[in-house]
Amino acid sequence: MEHWPLRRLVLRTPRLELRPDDDAGLDELAAVAYGGVHPPEEMPFGEEWTDADPRYLGRGILQYYWGERAALAPQRWSVHFLVRLDGRVIGTQRLGAGDFAITREVHTGSWIGLRHQGQGIGTEMRAAVVLFAFDHLGAQVARSAANAENPRSLGVSRRLGYRRDGTTTVVRRGRRTEDVRLVVTPSTLVRPAWTLGVDGYTEECRALLGGISPG
Repeated sequence: MEHWPLRRLVLRTPRLELRPDDDAGLDELAAVAYGGVHPPEEMPFGEEWTDADPRYLGRGILQYYWGERAALAPQRWSVHFLVRLDGRVIGTQRLGAGDFAITREVHTGSWIGLRHQGQGIGTEMRAAVVLFAFDHLGAQVARSAANAENPRSLGVSRRLGYRRDGTTTVVRRGRRTEDVRLVVTPSTLVRPAWTLGVDGYTEECRALLGGISPG
């Protein structure tokens, strides 16, 4: 019996490989964060984790992902895929859900290192997890959100066919800001020209995430 069925799950796109986080990969991810995730004058995240004391940023990153992994259960889960380009971790793409077996809804979030931004990688990695959610898990809705002042993230959603679904007021660095909520469905998704490769999606993995049984 495989006690951690996500261990062998892997998603592949033309340029990227996405695997659920592991300890060695998290060390690489922390190094990416130290290299910069956004310009210092910007704050794209609702939780201002990149403002942490540099002495403790790496430890905080590991503790956060350890906690998410430990809390994962069929009723509520977040899978944090480490995104690799040419074998090296460059960021992370989250796919999460609550009571997925009933709601059939997922939500996503991501970040990549500054040096890899502006190359279409954000679109490719988001497309990977949304295709996995729709075509393998049986999701009917995928949701996301982005700071209204973050054109890069909003551009990813636009290219994939998301539509606006309202706004939420969020405080960032003591300032009132606005998040744009976004939604896409299997019928409105702008599918990429490439086909997603999926390995390691076993029956145990399906059961853990609440996916629909084949047939």
